[in-house]
Amino acid sequence: MSRPIKCRKVKFLPNIACFMPEGGGQGETKEIILKLEELEAIRLKDLAGLSQQECADIMEVSRQTFQNILGRARKKVSMALIKGLPLQIRGGDFAFEFCQFKCNSCNGSYKIHFKRDRFRCPLCQSEKIVCCNKNNKCNRYCER
Repeated sequence: MSRPIKCRKVKFLPNIACFMPEGGGQGETKEIILKLEELEAIRLKDLAGLSQQECADIMEVSRQTFQNILGRARKKVSMALIKGLPLQIRGGDFAFEFCQFKCNSCNGSYKIHFKRDRFRCPLCQSEKIVCCNKNNKCNRYCER
């Protein structure tokens, strides 16, 4: 049995989730999907100028995992820019620091640590869970 996928901590949510090249690209209709944890890796390393170890600590992953995420992110952004492809920001294996989930079956509340926790309560295994985020920061990203 494989290990469960551990969620990466994400603190930044973009207001704009799609970038479209002017003129519609070079005849290709394929779009590039940039995951939220990949965007966070670019933000921490390239914008904030943090070391890889500092970035990995913030996202709660190993330095090697952070390096892999950053490499994939940079490749996707480069491909979108060079080939003139649309870039969509969505999905991934992430958890927001400010989100708490509540199980409607056992009334337990918890934070996401593993990908499976987004779909099933780790306390009772019920699928009747909701995000308790009251200020709606996660909005369209925190969906089942």
